[in-house]
Order: sequence, then C-alpha cells, then structure tokens
Amino acid sequence: MTTPRQKKARLRRIKLLLLDVDGVMSDGGVYYSTSGEELKKFNTQDGYGIMKLQRAGVKIGIITGRLSKVVEQRAAELGITEVHQNMHDKGKAYDDICRKHGLTDAEVAYIGDDDPDLPVLMRVGFSAAPKDAVPAVVKSVHYVCRRTGGHGAVREVIDLILAHQNRG
Repeated sequence: MTTPRQKKARLRRIKLLLLDVDGVMSDGGVYYSTSGEELKKFNTQDGYGIMKLQRAGVKIGIITGRLSKVVEQRAAELGITEVHQNMHDKGKAYDDICRKHGLTDAEVAYIGDDDPDLPVLMRVGFSAAPKDAVPAVVKSVHYVCRRTGGHGAVREVIDLILAHQNRG
C-alpha cells in the first residue's frame, strides 16, 4: 500500500490501464449454457467507466490467460483494441504493449487478482486488486479496492485515475 501522496503522484502519470478479465472485469465464474457456450457476467458501471477513461485520453487494454469469444465481444463493445488472450506469460504481453505504445512502467496501471498477474503488478506505476483477490496479490499492490471483481472494482480504479488527473 502507498501513502495518499504517493498514490496521487502515481495516478497522475497513468496513460494506459491494463485489465485482467476473470476475477477483475468479471466475477471470476465461468458459466456454460446447455449448448456449451461460455458465458460471463460483466458490470455495466465498469463498462461506462472504461468508456469515460478512454474519452479522457487514457488507453485501455486487456491481458488474460484464457481465450474467450465473450472477451472479444465485450472488448469490441467497449472499443478496446489492445486485447491479449491466452497469455500464460503476462509479462511478455505487457512488454509488447509498452513497446508498441512507447510507454514506461510509471505510465501504466494494472488491475489483477491472481498469481499470474504478479509479474505485471510488480512492475507498473500503479497496481490494484479487487477486494477478493488472492492474498499474495493483495499484499503486493498499491491499492486494494473496496469492491470485488466483476462488481465495480474496475470502475473504482478508473474513478481514482480520473479524479487524480482532474478529469473526473
């Protein structure tokens, strides 16, 4: 955890917010219809926040360890073009994204909830986790949300970024 002054300084530099999906954008559950179609529940407040942050000039991206058509659909709906699925090495995806956009670690925020997110969470300028993240992640991030994954944690972090950049 960081002091309020450190948190403010870190948030002011953010130009890109990266998100994990399961347990961050969704509640972590994987649901299947009787026909075998994968379903996920996403939070509409998170979605609106993503669109607000993009309008404010902050880029959004997704790095997820799973491959899902539902994620493609949700990303397209929200105008997120930086989507990296089936990433078992999230650090490599992170490096590729930063290189592509010419960003430093200090200019990136990441929200993750589980062990595969740690390599990215340990590098970014501002790291956050939903309230229900695994203990190792909770201990490692700059900010632990009051909300859980899929229930507004993304919006909570977005509102912090916008407020500290005087855009919200």
